[in-house]
Amino acid sequence: MRRAVARRDDTGVQPAAGGANASAAGSMPPLWHAARMTEATVGTGMAPADITLDLGDLHPSGHGALRLRCRLDGDHVVSADPEPGLLHRGAEKLLEAREYRQALMLANRHDWLGAAVSEVALATAIEELLGLQVPSRAVWLRTLLVEITRASAALLHLAGAVTMPPRGVPVAGAPGIAAREAWLGCLETMTGGRVHPMVTRIGGLAIDAPDGWGEQIQHAIDVTREAVPVILDALTRTVPADIAVMDRSSAVRWSVGGPVARASGLDEDLRRDAPSLAYADLSDVLRVITSEQGDALTRYQVLAEQVLADLDVIAACWARVPSGPVDVRLPKVVRAPEGSAYAVLESAMGPSGAYVVSTGGVTPWRVRLRTSSYANVQAMGAALPGTPLVDLATAVG
Repeated sequence: MRRAVARRDDTGVQPAAGGANASAAGSMPPLWHAARMTEATVGTGMAPADITLDLGDLHPSGHGALRLRCRLDGDHVVSADPEPGLLHRGAEKLLEAREYRQALMLANRHDWLGAAVSEVALATAIEELLGLQVPSRAVWLRTLLVEITRASAALLHLAGAVTMPPRGVPVAGAPGIAAREAWLGCLETMTGGRVHPMVTRIGGLAIDAPDGWGEQIQHAIDVTREAVPVILDALTRTVPADIAVMDRSSAVRWSVGGPVARASGLDEDLRRDAPSLAYADLSDVLRVITSEQGDALTRYQVLAEQVLADLDVIAACWARVPSGPVDVRLPKVVRAPEGSAYAVLESAMGPSGAYVVSTGGVTPWRVRLRTSSYANVQAMGAALPGTPLVDLATAVG
């Protein structure tokens, strides 16, 4: 067995063996210090080999700088060691260094696909510390923003699944992208931003819903109703069955959430099981989609069918939004009393929450974030063994 190390600069060109940049002693040329490195142990026959796999900049997991260190036997994964958080920016400490109002401006930066969920979760925890009553209209509009965010995030994952090489084709994801664009348009109309809403405030919202927003929401609902069946059909042709299987016991052991848990037979959804915001008043239209197979295809199917079911929640939520103010008057300086509070919401990928501890100051003493995907990513080590290498990116999802 021999060790092969390939180094390439950012242009993808292999540096020359000699030349002006190469030293006589054979030391690494200066260009290589900043070069991207791909390293693999190459074996013979079917001998297992350790290899660091880069899923590429276009894969959805790339937004969180996920790294997978896999052990292969031929072209199948024997073991997988996920390394999340290579782009860690200390979000909790950034929140702790800011006053409560300022913290909300950063609350959506650690989960770009679930930005509104993160904002509302942190605001709810702070409001619980303050003993603040949020106006009813603001509560319902927050619920609507959370649901729109859930739909747009799920559609991006689904569109990525049906376009993922080698079986996926770009045209298969077009309906999902079109539906996602419709929801992002709703967010932009309401908040001014397509990714970071930044409208949640302590005690409510910065702005009210604009005129004509209901018609735009209905248009997005109609587009999504047409897109999801097309996506479900494409999934059966582009995502193989029985790969990356996670059984119920593994799902419990790893504390996974969202479609990963529900595809493994866990019937759980915080919107139903521990309702906050306006979800208690939407229980008549809220349906939770579950399945038992636990493989990658089932996870995508559960996610797609949940989007379809949640369209009824979105329509009912907008129809039931009451009139009234969307914010409350606060003192110039917000100072939370001593204590702690935890608020958690169901995002597209699972529970997303914020735990805030106050010592009576103008900044939180401690903030702990419960992100929706961290536990799911950690569980890859249990689900990926046996997955063909060619299907690894699809299995990660």
